[in-house]
Amino acid sequence: MNWDIIEGKWTEYKGKAQAQWGKLTDDDLDVINGRRVELAGKIQQRYGVAKDEAERQIDEWQRRH
Repeated sequence: MNWDIIEGKWTEYKGKAQAQWGKLTDDDLDVINGRRVELAGKIQQRYGVAKDEAERQIDEWQRRH
């Protein structure tokens, strides 16, 4: 799936993102607002992972949805 679709329907995907990354708060998800770079940054911040790992997790999540 194209990331533009996820970004455009972020309100629908927000819950799926929170199910995947439970440490992300509602406020985090509101700030992210569908932007992939913001999501990667918040994953790095909350989980203490490198950028490459955050991107890998996002790619995997995107493929499943």
